[in-house]
Amino acid sequence: MITKQLDIFNESVVITPNTEGIKYAGSKLKILPYIIKIMSGLDDISNVLDGFSGSTRVSQAFAQLGYNTTSSDIAVWSEVFAICYLKSKKDDSFYQKIIDSLNNLNGYDGWYTEHYGAELNGTKRPFQSKNTRKLDAIRDEIEKLNLEWEDKCVILTSLIYALDSVDSTLGHYVSYLSKWSPRSHNELVLKLPRRYEHNGDHRIICGDIFDTVSKNKFDFAYFDPPYGSNNEKMPPSRVRYASYYHIWTTIIKHDKPELFGKVNRRVDSRDLESASIFEEFRKDEDGKFLATKALRELIEKTNAHYILLSYSSGGRATKQELSDIIQETGKLLKVVEVDYKKNVMANMRWTNDWVNSDGKYHEYLFLMEKT
Repeated sequence: MITKQLDIFNESVVITPNTEGIKYAGSKLKILPYIIKIMSGLDDISNVLDGFSGSTRVSQAFAQLGYNTTSSDIAVWSEVFAICYLKSKKDDSFYQKIIDSLNNLNGYDGWYTEHYGAELNGTKRPFQSKNTRKLDAIRDEIEKLNLEWEDKCVILTSLIYALDSVDSTLGHYVSYLSKWSPRSHNELVLKLPRRYEHNGDHRIICGDIFDTVSKNKFDFAYFDPPYGSNNEKMPPSRVRYASYYHIWTTIIKHDKPELFGKVNRRVDSRDLESASIFEEFRKDEDGKFLATKALRELIEKTNAHYILLSYSSGGRATKQELSDIIQETGKLLKVVEVDYKKNVMANMRWTNDWVNSDGKYHEYLFLMEKT
């Protein structure tokens, strides 16, 4: 359902579809109206790509606006969210009956409680034990139901949203709050995801973004890659983006993996195994950042009429480098700076520096036409 309207340009009203998502470091919720406004000014847009789809808010919006949407991400939890909103077609009553049954289960001490639950006066963990006991019972029961994959994705989405509403974190799972958050005292209750009717030809791709863009053709592609920090003091051992949501991966796979570290991360979320080239802080033998080279390759390989790139001033690439990359493969149509506080989007003052006079990071949108 499309209900939210924002007058962000003092010249027209942007109608933004309602979307759902977890607390997410890469959430597009605030930037979504600006993306839609830019798209509305383009002609002949039908098949669109949401690369690095993450929580899938952008994919959800694209689909509701009538575009044939491809949602692509390497994370299995992103695939689950996308299937829930873009592919599942059974009536709400079918899923509600399952959710009601799961909510009525009695919890018990299991694998999740052992590794991620704690009592009120115990070691700080992401969830209180009363809720991980419910998680143990619910997740085991979901496996016993032998649901079709599309249906299972709806139920898993419901479970993850329920857990997201009772966690004691800052929105990711590489560190936990020193004191229990107010929401962590609430009871774990599954709710039906707010799905919508969709008639488009939607696709879900869980895999490498370079494969996605080289094997498919789109009218419009939106990219918001994980950013490699431009902080020269960033240590090589820093936590990678993919590891922020290791718990969601485990809950979906239900594989009870080998864990490591104080926060019990999956072993396969270690730096060397889960690193994204787009957040790489190292340089090649020519002194060029690997993250910048990856961005260049992505734009070169993308077979799309238009590309919209969202990039933060905290990323490795500079404004000038991004401009050069785009100009080499197409035509730069527009560069805009998003000002969330003023709720406006204005043409960017072009400089070689990322950080504005206020010393804060900003979000930028680069619209290009491939030639």
